[in-house]
Amino acid sequence: MKILKLIAIFLIINFGALAIGSWLMDNGPTSDWYTNLNQAPWTPPGWVFGAAWSFIMVCFSIYMAYLYAEVPTTKIKTLFIIQFVLNVSWNYIFFNQHLVSLGLLVIVLLTILVAGFLFTFNKQLKLKSILILPYFVWLCIATSLNVYILFNN
Repeated sequence: MKILKLIAIFLIINFGALAIGSWLMDNGPTSDWYTNLNQAPWTPPGWVFGAAWSFIMVCFSIYMAYLYAEVPTTKIKTLFIIQFVLNVSWNYIFFNQHLVSLGLLVIVLLTILVAGFLFTFNKQLKLKSILILPYFVWLCIATSLNVYILFNN
């Protein structure tokens, strides 16, 4: 029962992050600024972003619930909070403020942090570590999109 409660808590927090990030974008993905950018040829259609992030946050919420149940430390809480702030702030920095270089720095830091979760806690979570892979893979793709926009606009 404890794990279900933790999953519910992380689902609320993580989908809250998606909602805040979406609000901070101020329709950035549909703005003239973004749609007129020279985007990477591998940029997915708009609907993929929402579907991907929903799937990622479900997986990440389950991952965090198991991690927190296994290793309920201040370190885990701190890393999660930093992840939350980086994830939400990228939306504002990139889409709202159009600060592509700063956005790249933020998304690289976020990718490193998520990779840290994956590799640091692999021994504790074993096979459950696979739940953070969608987040890591998506961040690698998103980082490549950010890099492409930086160097081609």
